Amino acid sequence: MATRFAVAHSHLANGREAGMELGCLLMDKLGEVPDIVIAFISSDCDQSATLKSLHETCRPKNMMGCSSAGEFTDNVQDEGLACALAISSDEMFFSVGLGRDLNQNCEGAAKQIVSSFQYADMQSTLYRHALLLADALAGHTEELIEHISQRTDGSFTVFGGGAGDNANFSRTPIFFGTEIYENAAVALEILSNKPIGVGSFHGWQPSLGPMLVTDADGFRLISLDGRPAVEVFQQYAQETQQVLDLENPIPFFLHNVLGVEAGVGLYKLRVPLTVDANGAITCAVEIPKGAVVSIMSGSVNSTVDAASTAAVHALQQLHSFKPGMVLFFDCVATRLRMGLEFHNELQAVRSIVGADYIGCNTHGQVVCGTGQFSGFHNCTAVVCVFPA
Repeated sequence: MATRFAVAHSHLANGREAGMELGCLLMDKLGEVPDIVIAFISSDCDQSATLKSLHETCRPKNMMGCSSAGEFTDNVQDEGLACALAISSDEMFFSVGLGRDLNQNCEGAAKQIVSSFQYADMQSTLYRHALLLADALAGHTEELIEHISQRTDGSFTVFGGGAGDNANFSRTPIFFGTEIYENAAVALEILSNKPIGVGSFHGWQPSLGPMLVTDADGFRLISLDGRPAVEVFQQYAQETQQVLDLENPIPFFLHNVLGVEAGVGLYKLRVPLTVDANGAITCAVEIPKGAVVSIMSGSVNSTVDAASTAAVHALQQLHSFKPGMVLFFDCVATRLRMGLEFHNELQAVRSIVGADYIGCNTHGQVVCGTGQFSGFHNCTAVVCVFPA
């Protein structure tokens, strides 16, 4: 049997009908019950009805996924879709773990997830990967990644993203089977004797900085170098002849994100979202007090080049094996900034890998593993290539 993949999408508004369409398409293409179904379903859809109908129609052995902020396959790229990837394999082995109460007990959530993994009983498998999807609004995703890595002795390459809701930032749940959870994360353990490639890159460069985060509280960036954070951005906007409307700052912030220094020439990106009455800036991911940051700039070309670089790095890890399927994640901020040109990024990945793809826009991207720039990111392309 080796490994077989099937991808499906649905535009249907009725959740039950959408799930049935997905399940029928997957079964028609796969020809057998899937070992795993991974679903990305827009927050505009009836996610519960879609999941239940999808499961009833194709009866996968495992199912997981998340709410998404833009969905795509090699046949479609849109918002408001439901799409799914099904895999059957006698060369890869899967299990799914759920971790709850992220914002109260992140370490406990990691323990719950890892307790479902089977790698200790399958020491003969050479490669260990985990697809991690987390409720981005619960926070603590970077901490969760660290705890999972510690509990598995750093033996897993972890990749994935934070669930999305089309940048509304109101509800970003994950899926475990047919159930929907908030303040939680789900991880798919993938054990394989063939290599799986994971690459990431963002392509942004510092334009102003470095600056010290002198005050911050979770998602709120309060001051930089002792100045109110908003004043720093206002001065930068004036000097670069850009418009920063405090009532509607997103158009400015999409092109001027923050980079948290994480090594020589390395930056973890954080997207600013809103400005409160006290001049603090709320970001999509936490920024710790004492961090060193810069205001970053990028372009459409650099973003496409970054996705291409991530794809090349992932493909190289397959060695002599042919690619069979691509899982691709990038930020909702990237999609909003690029508009119709986001399709160019998707096509660049496909042209390099030469295989079909499926993925979604997320509220943060996950990557952690040997040779990878580890952690939780914004505006970063993450490419996973499965061998055929």
